[in-house]
Amino acid sequence: MTEDLHFAHLAWPFLDDRHRALGPDLDRWAHALAVPGLADNQPSRATVDQSCRSIVRALGDAGFLRLCVDMADGSSHRLDCRAICIARETLARHHALLDFAFAMQGLGSGAISLAGTDEQRAQYLPRVVAGQSIAAFALSEPIAGSDVSAMACTAERLGDHYVLNGEKTWISNGGIADFYVVFARAPGTQRSAGVSAFIVEATTPGLDVAERLDVMSPHPLARIRFQDCRVSSMRLLGVEGGGFKLAMQTLDIFRTSVAAAALGFARAALDAAVQRANTRQMFGNTLGALQLTQSKIAQMACSIDAAALLVYRAAWMKDRGRRITREAAMAKLAATESAQTVIDAAVQIHGGEGVRVGAKVEKLYRDIRALRIYEGATEVQQIIIGSDVLKAAQAACQGTTA
Repeated sequence: MTEDLHFAHLAWPFLDDRHRALGPDLDRWAHALAVPGLADNQPSRATVDQSCRSIVRALGDAGFLRLCVDMADGSSHRLDCRAICIARETLARHHALLDFAFAMQGLGSGAISLAGTDEQRAQYLPRVVAGQSIAAFALSEPIAGSDVSAMACTAERLGDHYVLNGEKTWISNGGIADFYVVFARAPGTQRSAGVSAFIVEATTPGLDVAERLDVMSPHPLARIRFQDCRVSSMRLLGVEGGGFKLAMQTLDIFRTSVAAAALGFARAALDAAVQRANTRQMFGNTLGALQLTQSKIAQMACSIDAAALLVYRAAWMKDRGRRITREAAMAKLAATESAQTVIDAAVQIHGGEGVRVGAKVEKLYRDIRALRIYEGATEVQQIIIGSDVLKAAQAACQGTTA
């Protein structure tokens, strides 16, 4: 598709001129980027690790990592959620690992942006922005995925140190990260109470990569283990016991951007489907001349625009300082679910070529699946939305009665 079609939505009133310039700028950069191994359809783990390191450094050199890291003095939060969404959508349209490398630098350092001391910010954020350090967000556990408050990893205060014990799993950048933002609870506490956040250097004694995890859309992923891992109290992020709230604040920003990444995958699938429909000869004409094909393309285009409206509404509200728990959940649910449907339709339009290893749509089919799970599965988003709608209705009724 033409650049105009790729960026037509940037004319929407949710966005400013700086956002309208960002999409094409990043698109040109991604077109010109050359990373060894990035074109491999089923790369080795070593290739994926090296590709991610190279991408992070290239993003840093180009200045794009500034978009996902708050370099302010900590007096206010200045992350531009709309810019992050445009970046993820654009990068995901080019390649899943480009989006992954960008997003994980933001998510991994997000809690430092939000709650870090001046010293912590000065020590870590410039390195993240430059692409010199790789960040990771360590929240999920074997028994605490969607139900984060069920985490079992502990952090016991002993003098001027905390001692961490437990495991984290499904940790993106696990195994290649230079530091982890780790969430753990004080012994004896339950649910969201007693959870704190810590910056843990990857070389800290007692922190080990227990297992590297291989998934259908390859990226660095691991289970990490803490065994009497001593962390200085100077590495506590925010206030003791404030970790659960900090984790949710971080996810509120980046959950919307997951939806934007899904948009990027969906747009890439639509591009491929349109090209296939316009060039594939069938029954004496092109595949696109068939009304059934036109109907499928129409449904794909409508789904993408509908999801995009939800994504950029949520991002706009976040940038205006509004609470977006419901809106972010709606955006993630709609964008990831519709992207799965759009990509499946693109595979169908390609026919046998669509399931051939190495086909663009075959890779997109694998890329999209995890987005319906991580940072809150679709079912969790449904619970969040439904609960919020019911509470709002109850509050309105009580107000009317009063």
